[in-house]
Amino acid sequence: MGMGMQIISSCTQAQKSCLEVRGSGRKLALVPTMGFLHAGHESLMHWARKHSDLLVVSLFVNPAQFGPGEDLARYPRDLERDVQKAGKAGVDILFTPEAEDLYPPGYATWVEVEGLSSALCGRFRPGHFRGVATIVCKMFNLLCPHLAVFGQKDWQQLVIIRRMARDLNIPVQVVGRPTLREQDGLAMSSRNAYLSPEERKAASHVFQGLKQIREEFLAGKTGREELENLLREYYRENLPLAAVEYVRIVDAQTLEPTDPVRPGSLAVAALKLGKARLIDNILLQEGVIS
Repeated sequence: MGMGMQIISSCTQAQKSCLEVRGSGRKLALVPTMGFLHAGHESLMHWARKHSDLLVVSLFVNPAQFGPGEDLARYPRDLERDVQKAGKAGVDILFTPEAEDLYPPGYATWVEVEGLSSALCGRFRPGHFRGVATIVCKMFNLLCPHLAVFGQKDWQQLVIIRRMARDLNIPVQVVGRPTLREQDGLAMSSRNAYLSPEERKAASHVFQGLKQIREEFLAGKTGREELENLLREYYRENLPLAAVEYVRIVDAQTLEPTDPVRPGSLAVAALKLGKARLIDNILLQEGVIS
């Protein structure tokens, strides 16, 4: 478009602009974010930019997906820096709505993807995925994208959003893109900002452990419990500072535990390290590691 980036806060105006784009036959991509953009977000934007005519990025710290006692108030925010990064990545519209416009008084409608939402992170963050599914559904309705792009670090979120779009007949293609990592393997996340230098150094072991389980599987171990126990053991030895919330090996699509473990199963882990909650995953198959 080459008209520079528009920053739109009004829901009505954002919807009007996006509907006009859709109506003119141009392809619209959305990257939904909670801001505090990092290279992981940027990689999603660059991919979306290549595969669409108009790129919208939403920037909204969604109160509905934070539980009581979680980090809503201190979630990192830096709008000025986000605006610069989005502009550089070729974003056409930066959508920055206010919470009171998205959840006006009397707001009472929620999207719940049953089954998928209660596993894994859902057990430790009740209501979280209801908040995620609801806000993403709202973004799809407001911004009418042809494509919506998400990172695979939040694998469960990706599976839930795919199912929601399918079940509710939302005409959007949900795309998952590989996790971007720091040099030592730590998955990029806005919440990594919470880690102390010592914790940050230890955090690389989250992914190292998953890689080791992948090696064990490729070397012939297929018992789910044995592999999960090996991962727990790895974290006990190498991440004594962390509290393990869960380690699981599941089917990548249904998130149900798989036994025996098959190629394409997903190993997932969530750990609390200091003030940060770290999640990561790896596909148990030959070839690419994201």
